[in-house]
Amino acid sequence: MVVADATAHVRSALQLLLEQHPGVLCVGEASNGNGLVAALESTSADVLLVDSRLPELENLSSLISTLRQAQPDLRVVVLSARPEERGRALAAGADAFVSKGDTPDELFESLSLADTSPF
Repeated sequence: MVVADATAHVRSALQLLLEQHPGVLCVGEASNGNGLVAALESTSADVLLVDSRLPELENLSSLISTLRQAQPDLRVVVLSARPEERGRALAAGADAFVSKGDTPDELFESLSLADTSPF
């Protein structure tokens, strides 16, 4: 999994939470769009958890389209502090959306990990 969020403590908290889940390994992280591209090129992630308003990310729809061509099996989950962005994220091609206010179980569900939640 690659976690992309501009805020270092958010990335760290998400990684700590996610890695408590059996079988989850965060293999990369990014604080901006350029770092995200580099992280995805240098890892073999199967899931991307990306903030919808990541700096240097001009167009979420273009990013997801490009990722689909390069890594068709990559599951893209959009994260946002603004729940109203759900429609925009899904329209852009995201597999799922999670709000920063959601519970850990809701996060695991959006990542398709709900069957074996550690909580």
